[in-house]
Amino acid sequence: MVELHPVCEPLAALLGTWRGSGEGSYPTIDDFAYAEELVFGHVGKPFLSIIQRSRDLLTGEPLHGEAGYLRALPDGAVELTVAQPSGIVEVNVGTVTKTSDGLVVELESAQVGLTPSAKSVTAVRRRLHLAGETLVSELWMAAVGEADLIHHVRAELSQ
Repeated sequence: MVELHPVCEPLAALLGTWRGSGEGSYPTIDDFAYAEELVFGHVGKPFLSIIQRSRDLLTGEPLHGEAGYLRALPDGAVELTVAQPSGIVEVNVGTVTKTSDGLVVELESAQVGLTPSAKSVTAVRRRLHLAGETLVSELWMAAVGEADLIHHVRAELSQ
């Protein structure tokens, strides 16, 4: 097995496959429940790969997916690039903070790119909070006419 790049050590606890469920809401859609899978991997370089998939909790129908890279920097900062099949590409910057029982990764969009057919998204905020054996993944967004960041989804995951 390839060794984890030393600059990624603060993120090591995220490695693996996380599964659980969550709830989402937004002013322009009906509230929903979903099942989520979040996979963090590495190849020995100074980044973790991320694959996210969610499905409707009741029907199992696919809802959303993303793929990206969480880049660790020597100063403790992190950068996240994310591509979505809906035509949205995010460039996020943030921090990773060790806590007594895990870690917190806080990210905010520096840029959001859209294909011509994508829904309008102007800003994103993401938070990963690992406490013990539970990873909480949350996302806020400013989209489709909403100018302010609004809480959109929250899932509790475990390995």
